[in-house]
Amino acid sequence: MSSQPQPQRQAAGVDERPAPPAADATPWRRLDPKMLVVQPLREVIRLLPLLAGILLAGSTTGRGGLWGLAGAGVAIVVGLLRWYTTTYRVAAGQVQVRRGLLRRETINVPLDRVRTVDISASPMHRILGLTRVTVGTGQSDLKRDSALRLDGLSAADAERLRAELLRRPDRVAAPSGAGEEVLAFAPPSWARYGPFTLSGFVTVFVVLGFAWRILSEARIDPRRLGPVTAGYRDVAAAPWLGAAVILAVLLALVAAASTIGYLLAFWGFRVVRSPDGSLQVARGLISTRSTTIEERRLRGAELSEPLLLRLVRGARLIAIATGLRVGRGAERGGTLLLPPAPREEAVRVAAAVLRTAEPVAAPLARHGAAAHRRRYTRVLTAWLVIVVVLLALSRLTPLPDWTLVASVVLLPAVAALAFDRYRSLGHALVGRVVVTSRGSLVRRRVMLASDGIIGWNLTRSFFQRRSGLATLVATTAAGRQAYPVQDVALDEAVRVADRAVPDLLAPFLVSEEPDPA
Repeated sequence: MSSQPQPQRQAAGVDERPAPPAADATPWRRLDPKMLVVQPLREVIRLLPLLAGILLAGSTTGRGGLWGLAGAGVAIVVGLLRWYTTTYRVAAGQVQVRRGLLRRETINVPLDRVRTVDISASPMHRILGLTRVTVGTGQSDLKRDSALRLDGLSAADAERLRAELLRRPDRVAAPSGAGEEVLAFAPPSWARYGPFTLSGFVTVFVVLGFAWRILSEARIDPRRLGPVTAGYRDVAAAPWLGAAVILAVLLALVAAASTIGYLLAFWGFRVVRSPDGSLQVARGLISTRSTTIEERRLRGAELSEPLLLRLVRGARLIAIATGLRVGRGAERGGTLLLPPAPREEAVRVAAAVLRTAEPVAAPLARHGAAAHRRRYTRVLTAWLVIVVVLLALSRLTPLPDWTLVASVVLLPAVAALAFDRYRSLGHALVGRVVVTSRGSLVRRRVMLASDGIIGWNLTRSFFQRRSGLATLVATTAAGRQAYPVQDVALDEAVRVADRAVPDLLAPFLVSEEPDPA
């Protein structure tokens, strides 16, 4: 795989860069002065646990307030220094960021290595008219560092910087008179898909855990509270009914939290194709975010259908682009091209982004009887392991009667899972696009441009060799970086790889023709 570009750094007294170009007269620019309000306050909030500890430790000597003020003063000074020592400029074909006081650091990144420009704003930023600009180069996204993050630019300065970073002579010019094209816009009614993402589970359990922690620290026993005691008695009298009520209440809370989270994250979601050859994805209600993806960095798209979302005919669309890491999460990593939405809309947007509907609608080739058997063999083996473990435990310790009954009832469920996994399995080669589909709990249809494939991995396990199957993995510098075609016949895997990227696999193929000698 190709190596990712790394920002060039210069620490105090140590120059690890090549000889710099001739001096440039472009002036260095500072962050917006209004950041002098945000940065110190943020440092105080970040150090709140430490300040609380200082107050508690100083309470024994009567100087807790003094020490607390001193700690807050240090936090404010640190915030002021961060603003004062951070400057940036775009000069000599590079974006340059300089920061630090004791350890001076300069980050230089050539403009042709800029993959994305991400503009976001927290509620505090929006009140003051500020934004945070993150420049994606692929390597910085992978390491999750903030080397190329400018926190505290005005909205106008952020837009100007984005234009400077993405204005390059190698970009495709739009036809004369061409304007912005809105590819997708999410109406508020799409919030009905929020409960089927189960994202609210995390929120509900975090809140419940926090509440339980507070009650524990306050030494309050919830069972001694009147309403809780009455509810506990009802559950004890009718355990199945009580469990059903608790489950219903939990699901209602999760659905409400998921819907609220959907509205907060994806309010006003829109995808726009700009005349300069880029896709701009904007969203957010309280905190806003705008991500710009160069279309020349786009290597394909992924149609994602989680099981619950699939039941209501919903889907998500994710970009496969260099500089954007799906592993961080589509929402956080900036790869989301469409939030949970009607599947028909996701298909339409995918066709618009790829500029062709063929890879999205093309029928997929099935993987044959051997792959079908492997789907059932895997899930039935897992089911048998569970049954054997339960039987072994029942010999050692008494188990509730419902455990073995549940294991028997589980058999049709795992069989349905195997059937659905095989139904999702398939592949196709549509022009210069490799299409592959797999998964059941999360069904993914990947449409990857052959131009983005930099290598092939052909793997065969012991059982795959017995069945004449193989897994063909397309490696790329974009997205998840590895996209498999699972359990395909060996000759078909070789054919797809050779046709998708001619001459890449040819040196490793052995001809079956007899040697003339």
